[in-house]
Amino acid sequence: MAPDEQSPSDHSTGDHSADDPIARFHAWLAEAEKSEPDNPNAMAVASTDADGMPNVRMVLLKAVDATGFVFYTNMGSAKGGELLANPKAALCFHWKSLGRQFRVQGAVEVVSDAEADAYYASRARDSQIGAWASRQSQVLPDRFALEKAVARYAARYALGKVPRPDFWSGFRVVPQRLEFWRERPFRLHERQVFIRDGDNWRLEKLFP
Repeated sequence: MAPDEQSPSDHSTGDHSADDPIARFHAWLAEAEKSEPDNPNAMAVASTDADGMPNVRMVLLKAVDATGFVFYTNMGSAKGGELLANPKAALCFHWKSLGRQFRVQGAVEVVSDAEADAYYASRARDSQIGAWASRQSQVLPDRFALEKAVARYAARYALGKVPRPDFWSGFRVVPQRLEFWRERPFRLHERQVFIRDGDNWRLEKLFP
């Protein structure tokens, strides 16, 4: 049997209500957590720079609910600057073990200080120190420069809690369009798109 004729394994838990795509995403993510070998919450985040050049990188989803998809970063990084200047983004999850892909397009907003503080406090202490030490996306002269910065901040915050840097926070992608893609034989894949329509969602099915 040719590769295109092989039917991928389908661990579907069943269709979810067409007016609640976020619930369906949660179900897909839960299945991915059981089958993906590493970081099932990994997603590509696409932004654009001042010249309109697209830029994409992998980050980890840290929260999702009806208000949107949240991830955290150094706000002085390339993605931070791009998303602050042009607050629109696209996300893409790919779960190879399930033969599934999930895409998001929407506006971007900065999370509240309370949300950022709460997530930062939940991180491992070494990761908190790392957030202070890394000037993300800036030129690194050598690895020793990073190690010195880590040592300096570890000494500064040797006692007590490590405060959240004011340059470190999170973004929420508020979805306007969501696409559930499922692999099917002969490349006749299944594509279901949910488009925000006021307070509701409109479902469209697309040719593969």
